[in-house]
Amino acid sequence: MRVDDFDFPLPEASIALRPAVPRDSSKLLQVASDGAISDHIARDLPDLLRAGDVLVLNDTRVFPAHLIGQRPAREMGGGGPASISFNLHKQVDARTWAAFARPARRVRVGDIIHFSKSLEAQVSQRGEGGETRLVFNLDGTDLLAAFGQIGAMPLPPYIGSKRQADARDEADYQTIFAKDSGSVAAPTAGLHFTHDLLSALGEIGVQVCHLTLHVGAGTFLPVKATDTQDHVMHGEWREIPEQTAKLINQAKAEGRRVIAVGTTALRSLESAALALGQVVACAGETDIFITPGYEFQIVDGLLTNFHLPKSTLFMLVSALCGLPEMQVAYAHAIRNEYRFYSYGDACLLWNAQ
Repeated sequence: MRVDDFDFPLPEASIALRPAVPRDSSKLLQVASDGAISDHIARDLPDLLRAGDVLVLNDTRVFPAHLIGQRPAREMGGGGPASISFNLHKQVDARTWAAFARPARRVRVGDIIHFSKSLEAQVSQRGEGGETRLVFNLDGTDLLAAFGQIGAMPLPPYIGSKRQADARDEADYQTIFAKDSGSVAAPTAGLHFTHDLLSALGEIGVQVCHLTLHVGAGTFLPVKATDTQDHVMHGEWREIPEQTAKLINQAKAEGRRVIAVGTTALRSLESAALALGQVVACAGETDIFITPGYEFQIVDGLLTNFHLPKSTLFMLVSALCGLPEMQVAYAHAIRNEYRFYSYGDACLLWNAQ
């Protein structure tokens, strides 16, 4: 399909710069399997789900992956001292991280970047779009501790370009069930949950289980291809525990619904699907790319935020509900002042297949 098919006009005012307070007061747009639309709020979920449903949460934890470093003046080749911003997005080995640099023009292979008295890195690779590789002088827990001391929450570019990350984001940009550190972006559908909401879901008989997918910054990269078949999807590490696979497989065998919280949970499950609607416990990278025409094996419903035009995530929700249906739903959301993107409102989408 043409990437332009997934474009839509979005007013700048629709982009949320802060989350709803409290979290479960955010708006929730439900799109039924027949395309019918209804307006709710997040704390209405117990009225929209039913006993026996299985809710699958991504328990990854965002770490402070936004770093600002200083590059000293170069002895040869020109270039005075410069302050450079780096967004780490993928660990390569114990000391090496892939990152996006801004301004990229100030970075060369071989540059030494100083982040603090104890932390520095050498630029080992540089791409045309600001992609770099940084080889740090620390590794393991020492390196992660250094990130925690000097780093900031890695807000998405559509927020970070409008304001700086602050102390509120340390809590706002983390789910209440975050556990295993490794993400450079939050699994934002999970941001709508409070402890009270999870308790209310448990009281009506909704079962909750967890998996882990460490979200990479590639989720924010624009699709540069003109046709979806030419797009190369970024890989992300995910793990599905044995108990999660067992609970989901039992639900599928009994005809009960499985609802992924976030596109990360959905991609994790569908990438681990076997025949007959079963999911296998596993760990490793997935680069599954879901577009209209894909036949879902595991997921019956999806709780997710509103996504960017022409993004792989809008393609995914269009695969689940149908592109015309999602175009209608998004137009309804814009008219009714739903808030978009990471700190925005939510959709509850049901599989149209």
